[in-house]
Amino acid sequence: MNLSFTDLDLGGKLAAASDAELELAPFGVVRMNGDSKVTLFNRRESEISGLSAARVLGKHFFEDVAPCTNNHKVAHRFDQPAPIDELVDYVFTYRLAPTPVKLRLIKDQEGRRYMLVQPRAS
Repeated sequence: MNLSFTDLDLGGKLAAASDAELELAPFGVVRMNGDSKVTLFNRRESEISGLSAARVLGKHFFEDVAPCTNNHKVAHRFDQPAPIDELVDYVFTYRLAPTPVKLRLIKDQEGRRYMLVQPRAS
C-alpha cells in the first residue's frame, strides 16, 4: 500500500494498513491507543526523533516520550470526542535540536490515534 502524507482518506488507509506497511511509510508514524500509549513507532519516526521503537513502545507518548507535545496544540486535540484529521506546524524541542515538522493528527471512529510527522525546512 502506498501511503502519502497528503492522502485525503489517510485515516482509513492507516487503519487498513498492516504494521509492516506502516513501517515503510515515507513519513514518521506514531500510532497510539486511547490512553496515548505507543503501539507503533515506525523506522522513519526513529530517524527523525533519534529514538528507537523498542525504547518507546508501550509508553505514554505525551508524558514519557515527547513531553514537548503535551499541550493544547498537539496532545489535547486528541481529547475531543469526535474523530479528527488536522495539520499542525510544529517544532520539536525535546531531546534534540529544534526540529521544524508538519504534524498530521488523526483520530478515527474506533479511537486509534496517529501522529504523523514530516520534517519541513526551517
